[in-house]
Amino acid sequence: MDYRRLGGSGLKVSELSYGSYVTFGKQMGLDTVKECMRYAFDNGINFFDTAEMYENGVAETLMGEALKEFPRDEFVVSTKIFWSGQKPNQTGLSRKHLLEATKNSLKRMKLEYVDLLYAHRPDPETPVEETVLAMDHLVRNGLAFYWGTSMWPAEKIVEAYEFAAKHHCIAPTMEQPVYNLLSRDMVETELAPVVARYALGLTIFAPLSSGMLTGKYADGVVPAGSRFDVEEWFQNKAKNGVFTSDLLRAIKELSKIAGEFGGTLSQLSLAWCLKNGAVSSVIFGARSVEQMRENLNAADMKTLLDDGVMKRIDAIVSGLRKN
Repeated sequence: MDYRRLGGSGLKVSELSYGSYVTFGKQMGLDTVKECMRYAFDNGINFFDTAEMYENGVAETLMGEALKEFPRDEFVVSTKIFWSGQKPNQTGLSRKHLLEATKNSLKRMKLEYVDLLYAHRPDPETPVEETVLAMDHLVRNGLAFYWGTSMWPAEKIVEAYEFAAKHHCIAPTMEQPVYNLLSRDMVETELAPVVARYALGLTIFAPLSSGMLTGKYADGVVPAGSRFDVEEWFQNKAKNGVFTSDLLRAIKELSKIAGEFGGTLSQLSLAWCLKNGAVSSVIFGARSVEQMRENLNAADMKTLLDDGVMKRIDAIVSGLRKN
């Protein structure tokens, strides 16, 4: 496992990291969570990602139970704050919600602090300066070591940096955007100038495009128990024709390239994300040790993707890209 600096900070995170979205609490109980996290940790993953909204806090609770088995100075854990409940002050990025929700997350995980704390989405109802000041407070008081954003537009990130610089506040260190073979423009176009200007770390998620880049849907059939089978939002996407003939053809062609290296489409897709030097860590999900093992092998495949192979991949997905 290779380790990369989180943007311009001195913190080092594993280039592959393990996330809890959808799986923890919904598809995985505590025993399976512990088994997968132990395997990940023993094989070099030191960064684990969750959020207060994942299964209404259950994912944080399960992750916290598993983390108790690891030395605290050997892992990096993140959570994300925005959605806690339905009452007026249980959502968003106000100072009240950020402080209360962060403390509740720490209670669920039984931790004194998280390493990384994200503003999970931009909040149009809260001034950016209020969010920056609240995050500054949380970091200075030791409840988090670094703070960042997730799915924030570039102009809002710039606004946060400029306010932080002017008022001597701690600025964001990282952004967590979607990035994969089919969704590239946010990272490669919109965020690229901000990343270069502020040495912003990118901890990208959905590297397998919600499973579309695993090959499991190569025939346009949704397997029982898959995300497109059990999650309503993905069921609607499937009904609306997300599996086009062009996409299915591209998936088969990409699978052939992976096969040339003795790998899988999942490994190829993860390795492709790792080729971007601006990416600090690629967050993936896994429901079993077998899936974990497969995904971890992507770290070896990245060295095989030379310029020629990368051009072949680009040619295949040209026209399929989503913003």
